[in-house]
Amino acid sequence: MKKWLVSFVMLISLAFLADSVSAQEAKVGAIVIKNPWSRETAASMSTAVAYMILQNEGKDADRLLSGATPVADRVEIHTHVDDNGVMKMRQIPNVELAPGSVTTFAPGGLHVMLFGVKAPLKKGVNFPLTLTFEKAGAVTLDVAVQGGGDGHFNASVQKENAKHHEHDEREGHHDHGSNH
Repeated sequence: MKKWLVSFVMLISLAFLADSVSAQEAKVGAIVIKNPWSRETAASMSTAVAYMILQNEGKDADRLLSGATPVADRVEIHTHVDDNGVMKMRQIPNVELAPGSVTTFAPGGLHVMLFGVKAPLKKGVNFPLTLTFEKAGAVTLDVAVQGGGDGHFNASVQKENAKHHEHDEREGHHDHGSNH
């Protein structure tokens, strides 16, 4: 009887693990999206950032064109560029995904910006994010909201979010310069 109970607990644990892994990966066409995540935001923040890994398992190139989420008014694709020694964030129209490539969206690089966040993103709460690809079509992800470091806000993420917010307030728009 004891072996049966241990086996049952192991089976339930494996089922839970399978669910948590599948929640961290999505596929549309030849595009696999892994580990979509964001950081929690303060109540005063109106922007947030989402990160993930995109893998093109196909033989043809594809492009990430856009995103949408019910938790924010607007979603944009951004990157960081070196502008004469100064790192700046820029909106880009799309992200090329070469056949067999892996493209990482991470702090300091490519990222998905959420503008007009309707409520603070809280650690442990997921939100939907729909990405649209030129060939593969649309897929809705379950983005996991993580805390910063040891339970405190990650200062660099707060600073990144604040820069976007200040720019919007000061300029009255969201044009971040050229596409390159």
